[in-house]
Amino acid sequence: MSYVDEIIEAVVAKNPSEPEFHQAVKEVMESLRVVVDANEEKFRKDALLERLVEPERQIKFRVPWVDDKGQVHVNTGYRVQFNSAIGPYKGGLRLHPSVNLGIIKFLGFEQIFKNSLTGLPIGGGKGGSDFDPKGRSDREVMAFCQSFMTELCKHIGADTDVPAGDIGTGGREIGYMFGQYKRIRGVYEGVLTGKGLSYGGSLARTEATGYGLLYLTEELLKINGMDIAGKTVAVSGSGNVAIYAIQKAHQLGAKCVTASDSTGWVYDPEGIDVEALKEIKEVKRARLTEYKNYRPNSEYHEGKGVWNIKVDIALPCATQNELDIEDAKTLVANGCIAVGEGANMPTTLEATEYFLANKVLFAPGKAANAGGVATSALEMSQNSERLSWTFEEVDAKLKQIMVNITHNMADAAKRYNAEGNYVIGANIAGFEKVVEAMTAQGIC
Repeated sequence: MSYVDEIIEAVVAKNPSEPEFHQAVKEVMESLRVVVDANEEKFRKDALLERLVEPERQIKFRVPWVDDKGQVHVNTGYRVQFNSAIGPYKGGLRLHPSVNLGIIKFLGFEQIFKNSLTGLPIGGGKGGSDFDPKGRSDREVMAFCQSFMTELCKHIGADTDVPAGDIGTGGREIGYMFGQYKRIRGVYEGVLTGKGLSYGGSLARTEATGYGLLYLTEELLKINGMDIAGKTVAVSGSGNVAIYAIQKAHQLGAKCVTASDSTGWVYDPEGIDVEALKEIKEVKRARLTEYKNYRPNSEYHEGKGVWNIKVDIALPCATQNELDIEDAKTLVANGCIAVGEGANMPTTLEATEYFLANKVLFAPGKAANAGGVATSALEMSQNSERLSWTFEEVDAKLKQIMVNITHNMADAAKRYNAEGNYVIGANIAGFEKVVEAMTAQGIC
């Protein structure tokens, strides 16, 4: 049995009931097989892959809080500090009922390679809780966030571990957590990113993941002799990533015709109205059923279906495993030429393989959605220097990072005789830097 197969088998045996983590490890290891086989003796001797798939630290804790009626609730908090070979742990905090240790480990493992790809000195980590902020008052959210940070603050710091936002964790939640950290630790430092502009946040952070996705997709098309202008795009989701992906796509001359939420999706043949979407989702915090009030010619559909629309480009920006093999077959049959993952692992392994087999340009999430964490790292730099860069400065740095990622993953794929396979390219490009750092630092 090969070293890669041994590692995959060991991860599944050692981490039962964590299918998302198994999937993430398998996807990365399969694409690294060519590199590992070429260095198997050394990697085995150093147990390099065993160290790579085992988090440096897993923290699990109780989060008690009181609701507006005086009822006490208890949630579970997590922080997985996966790998610090190239810098302090960096990764978001997800607040969603689906959160469990396996999901946090999958996200943290992905984050190692995503952070490495940015070229910035940040390691991989992830955290969160099964708390659901939806439908909760500001006071209830504050009560949860303060309790959560009371424990988490013991394990993080500006040069140790710098969390950020993720699903369910926006500016409100980051603000409450930052206030509690400062209150308990007695220091004012850039320990969280995604902060408000009045207390150390960075311009362009809100837009970063969506914008970065489009910068990479545009460059990917360009190096394959195509132009994004004039292309029709399907987008899933209606959160930050989706909203700003749609906005940037329109600025680049493409037309996005779909958006979705947990209950349904909209099709707007004239192009999604970004301002209407922002008002529904960011101001009203309502459902997409309201979109038709703004755009009478649009269609609203219950359930899933964004991938049934005939488009040139698909951008899954909602959640993991939302695009399956049947969706992939539909997209290919309808002439889709490119897929860019705006969310973390939104495409199943079977669907990914189908896209690659059918020569669809496929940009994996660890490359395509790296814009968010890249800008978080830029926020860390600004905090360290006590500076605040303009929107244009941050946006220009973001674009350059995404263009560099595109070329680095394309070059890595080419070096290992897998030209055009950007899954292999992204994983190898991220892996090489981490392995070099791990090897230089000895057995730790």
